[in-house]
Amino acid sequence: MPELNANQGEGRNDRLSISIFFPCYNEQENVEGVVLQGLEVLKKLGADYEVIIIDDGSTDDTGKIAEGIAQENENVKVIHHETNLGYGAALQSGFRSATKELVFYTDGDGQFDISEMPPLLPLMDEYDIVSCYRIKRQENRLRRFNAWCWTQLVCLLFRMRIRDIDCAFKLYKRKIFDEIEMSSTGALIDAEILARAIRKGYTVVQKGVYHYPRRAGRQSGASVRVILRAFKELFKLYNRIRKRQYHDKLQD
Repeated sequence: MPELNANQGEGRNDRLSISIFFPCYNEQENVEGVVLQGLEVLKKLGADYEVIIIDDGSTDDTGKIAEGIAQENENVKVIHHETNLGYGAALQSGFRSATKELVFYTDGDGQFDISEMPPLLPLMDEYDIVSCYRIKRQENRLRRFNAWCWTQLVCLLFRMRIRDIDCAFKLYKRKIFDEIEMSSTGALIDAEILARAIRKGYTVVQKGVYHYPRRAGRQSGASVRVILRAFKELFKLYNRIRKRQYHDKLQD
């Protein structure tokens, strides 16, 4: 994994204010390592920061481990969902609870290296969103093909040019979430946020980050239930946005 240069972010420390959050569902083997790495990166940056762990109704010890980390670090807080509400609901909780000027998230499964986050920071001088895409995606061919088809469909419907819609390595200006609605509680959440933000005039830049094999735990995003829920939410969102566009034209 690439190492963090302690000088990355130098010259920005006096104004770098950032929230980082990790959505987690049954990640007891991964959550501690991921969060501690995030804390190390943030401390080296000298940032004004907070770390938020979203425990989305885990049935293992994820919540307990997260609380232990928070007790040892005043900059860490934990949000618990009593039941598993879905990936979109976890991201909504993270974005809505973030208090700093920038907000970054990555999954709690350890498939990304958070030391690749600091090089994204200078891009925020010119853009509102950094939407990353996975380099050497660590999944089988079928899942990569399905993800490609999903991205093409979403981009076609919402007239976007995003290389990897669901890459869980994104950086936003927090003010965006004061202006856009978030309704998806499932896997559509990334597409919804990008579509609504772009429609509001926010700018997006894309950057590649490395993707690593999952070391422990089990993926849940490829289940039939999750996929069907995503398609259902997709067409609901498409119809809502079309109606809003029609309404806006009538107002003009």
